[in-house]
Amino acid sequence: MKQYDVIVVGSGAAGVFLAYEMTKIDNRAKVLVLEKGTPLEQRICPIKVTEGKCMNCRTCSIMNGYGGAGTLSDGKYNITTQFGGDLHRYVGVDKAMELMEYVDSVLCSFGGSEARLYSTGSSDLKTMALRHNLHLLDAKVRHLGTDRNKQILRQIYDYTKDRIEIRFNTEVEDVEVLGDNDFIVHTANESFAASDVVMATGRSGSKWISEICEKLGIDTRSNRVDIGVRVELPAEIFKHITDEVYESKIVYKTDQYNDMVRTFCMNPYGEVVAENTNGIVTVNGHSYADPALRTENTNFALLVSNRFTEPFRNSNEYGESIARLSNMLGGGVLLQRFGDLVKGRRSSERRMEKCFTRPTLNATPGDLSLVIPKRQLDTIIEMIYALDKIAPGTANEDTLLYGVEVKFYNSNVEVDNNMETRAKGLYALGDGAGVTHSLSQASASGVYVARRLAEKYR
Repeated sequence: MKQYDVIVVGSGAAGVFLAYEMTKIDNRAKVLVLEKGTPLEQRICPIKVTEGKCMNCRTCSIMNGYGGAGTLSDGKYNITTQFGGDLHRYVGVDKAMELMEYVDSVLCSFGGSEARLYSTGSSDLKTMALRHNLHLLDAKVRHLGTDRNKQILRQIYDYTKDRIEIRFNTEVEDVEVLGDNDFIVHTANESFAASDVVMATGRSGSKWISEICEKLGIDTRSNRVDIGVRVELPAEIFKHITDEVYESKIVYKTDQYNDMVRTFCMNPYGEVVAENTNGIVTVNGHSYADPALRTENTNFALLVSNRFTEPFRNSNEYGESIARLSNMLGGGVLLQRFGDLVKGRRSSERRMEKCFTRPTLNATPGDLSLVIPKRQLDTIIEMIYALDKIAPGTANEDTLLYGVEVKFYNSNVEVDNNMETRAKGLYALGDGAGVTHSLSQASASGVYVARRLAEKYR
């Protein structure tokens, strides 16, 4: 059995930046990264040649592989503690911001400086939103674009590959604790020993990390699940906002239910894409840095947060059940015109042929009211009418709604201020730990733990 000092499970944003920092800082640690997905150049989704239908690949290239789910999802880094996770609750606001700024500097050193750094600090836009009971959250945003993001990740991989061993197409099945700083990591074909293990599985590994924690007696707290739709409309409607701030994180509290709904992952001139999480097809969005790859549309998610009280604890299963219903009715992603939704009728192929907004994803026309619970759907509709006041045209009949978009959050793993669990030497970080929900914060958590480990193995 091969012995390592540190084994990292997952090569998403947290794992990539942990490997980078362990390479940069002088230390003697022998590090192994185990990734269930493929190398960067092999991460190709077949959906574009299958007319928009997910092939249910054994390992989804959108969600897994080098760089994690963030590799093919727009390359948007939000530098803020107002959203995107709770890293600041563990390391402090100042430290969290310092780490995210450092991540940004690393990205810039590999070519990210060519991408504009936006800011939502515009008082005019905030004022306009507040007049309609909409709240624009503060953040600096570095938008790399899916294409540039892949180029930067390739350079980071090349920088670390001679120092950090990484094995692709290798799924970790179990982590066995023999004692403090004494672990065995099991895959289907081989086992490895290590003194420290870092669980950085990302959202796609949420079930796995919960199972490991339950087995080891590590406490987790029930988290939320976000359910909503992906909105697609002509880019001109949001141009006055996206040209200024790019990613506008707008929060609204509805009059009808007093529920919170927010915009998420805005992609100017982008495209809507399908993704597969544990066999369930949901929807997401991308955009590119290269003007030649731009579309005529902008897309963004509208998400309603759902938190549950005792005795119900399976928030992710609740979201999965809604997504499965969409998959059952549409064979994947459902698509509906906003005008059809508010008139209580399904979108059909005939109605879609008359639609002025051209969809960028080949989805099945249908009726989202048969899938999304009434409360969430009423909240989304109210939000669309609210957004129409600051971006007239949002509530047009031909605005497209794709469903469902679900953001699964792992139960918060109980970790200390070093991201270490009660099992000494076992760390949980990034989105997989339920601590972060964004590329910036996940990457920052990887840097944070890497510095601690590098100090240990000097």
